[in-house]
Amino acid sequence: MQNTKFEQIHHFGETIFENHLYKHIHYPEMLVMYDANFLQFKRIPSLDEFRISEKHLMDFHLSNHQEHVKFYFPAQEHLPAELLFYLKQNFYVVGFLELYTIEPERFPTIINDPDIQVQFVEKENLALFLQLQKKWDLEHGEEFATRNQTVHLKNYHNTEVVQALAFYKGEPAGSVNVFLSQTTAEIDSLTVLETYRNKKIGSRLQQAVMKHYHDKTFILVADGEDTPREMYIKQGYQYGGFRYEAMKLVK
Repeated sequence: MQNTKFEQIHHFGETIFENHLYKHIHYPEMLVMYDANFLQFKRIPSLDEFRISEKHLMDFHLSNHQEHVKFYFPAQEHLPAELLFYLKQNFYVVGFLELYTIEPERFPTIINDPDIQVQFVEKENLALFLQLQKKWDLEHGEEFATRNQTVHLKNYHNTEVVQALAFYKGEPAGSVNVFLSQTTAEIDSLTVLETYRNKKIGSRLQQAVMKHYHDKTFILVADGEDTPREMYIKQGYQYGGFRYEAMKLVK
């Protein structure tokens, strides 16, 4: 298994500014997408350095009518107590992400269930895929859901992105996006409608894309404090490290 790093994880947006301390990532097509508009620190900043960086991002986002600031910190490094105290005192939500990897042959075989069918998204089922995405995106508000339809369509036309749709007894039940590179396939937005959970639909989606891209190492990022990570561990994914993040809403 190759040594996969957080730097290989896909994100929307481009680097619009970079210095010795951080990269500023910006995605003008989706200003409300938190994970596409952020600062990525190259090393842990001192408190004074963070305050200066914070002002840079806050001023930029407010000038673009964005209502958040978000920061990613270097992988495998804990936040110093002084910086952590500042973040919490200033109402940041601080969390951490965990990276997991697996080779397709290590993924457990799922017994075939004729009620579950997985299809790769093509012209014929694109509308169903988009409808399903909007159901989930509405959890983040009408504006986000509407704008994100453009992102889903952009992914559909991108040869480096694969979208798959799962059906349960003929009804759309779950989906996944897979971002491809030369050596890796990143599982992203793996979601199953609550009505159809605990039927191994998520596992069938993973199995389908792994069979298709069996020559790649599969990777994913999970919230370090969320329960889905426990499922990935049971499925054979290997822990590959952590990265802290901090975000807050601003007006």
